[in-house]
Amino acid sequence: MVQQTLREMFSDYVKKEGVFKSKNVLSHTYIPDNTLHREQQIKQLADILAPALRGLEISNCFLYGKTGTGKTVVAKTVASELGKASKSVKILYVNCKMKRVSDTEYRLLAELCRMLGREVPPTGLPTDAVYGIFHEAVESSGGNLILLLDEIDALVSKIGDEILYNLTRMNQNLKGTRISIIGISNSVSFVEALDPRVRSTLSEEEIIFPPYNSTQLKDILKQRADVAFSENALKVGVIEKCSALAAQEHGDARKALDLLRIAGELAERMGSPSVGIEHVDTAEDKLDTDRMIEIVRAQPKQSLAVLAGVIKLIESGVKSIQTGDVFVVYEKLCPQAGLKMLTHRRVSDLIAELDMLGVITTSVISKGRYGRTREIRVTLSKPIIEKIRDILKENYLF
Repeated sequence: MVQQTLREMFSDYVKKEGVFKSKNVLSHTYIPDNTLHREQQIKQLADILAPALRGLEISNCFLYGKTGTGKTVVAKTVASELGKASKSVKILYVNCKMKRVSDTEYRLLAELCRMLGREVPPTGLPTDAVYGIFHEAVESSGGNLILLLDEIDALVSKIGDEILYNLTRMNQNLKGTRISIIGISNSVSFVEALDPRVRSTLSEEEIIFPPYNSTQLKDILKQRADVAFSENALKVGVIEKCSALAAQEHGDARKALDLLRIAGELAERMGSPSVGIEHVDTAEDKLDTDRMIEIVRAQPKQSLAVLAGVIKLIESGVKSIQTGDVFVVYEKLCPQAGLKMLTHRRVSDLIAELDMLGVITTSVISKGRYGRTREIRVTLSKPIIEKIRDILKENYLF
């Protein structure tokens, strides 16, 4: 009986036209034929990379800007055209936030070797030996090798900046080829935190990506929507609302695209022939929840322990939560979670980071001659807190 109902449901779904024509056009990984409102950045990066076509040395470069400002799209667009113009230029793209790809120096080097056609076992070799395999692979490839390291700040926070130093220093021993790094980061202050000798070897150029405004986001959504949706599938005002909502959050094109895609998915599930403002409103609520859960899930276990301390205090009825209160609970959680206990100051830093991510809200209060402390609040909805508790339970913190 259940199978019969499913067959009927799937059969009806196929018969319906649906609101989407090509939904993948709304994904983050889609590279449009024409990248709107980033002409200046495209030219800047192309000018930096162009000497590679003549076999000349090119500068390392860093692309800075908040999430959803077009950094990855521009980098991939320019790299793709460069690769078409010269077979001697090799471009390797790595998203440094991907698990089991760049969470250790060994794994990142193994991934780069694999991209160059050399297999490295997942474990077992000394890191120096993997560097040797990578060096040989680069030499054999000839021409310039450009490493596109997306979310490079995540790489450095996980394994340190020594790998950047080692990669750039390899050029001293390479003959007939050279490694250049194009780093993509959401943090403009990322380079300032690097070791001075690493900064010196990188000698980087910088390209800044400002946030999109509402009009620019509308153009981007219109360009994608014309391909992604069936004719007349979008009601008046849908694109404008998605653009306006995303413009409020640092001009994030990813959020604008996500809102439009999720609104379309909700409309289809509800059996609506078109996407309306009401679907965008529901999509915004869903997106905010999903994003917060994604942010929490990506945090290191020490940060999760601090967050668990905050939530436990709230659930126990503490009205005014301060850093010291959190540290007391954190101390008790470390043994049960198998964590090495951090200092009071480091826990305070983690609280500040959670505040910056929007997971908690803090305000600095003065305690007179006793100094200053943070007063901590959680303004998340109950459904989100419940999902966060599940993540904490998975890490033995609840």
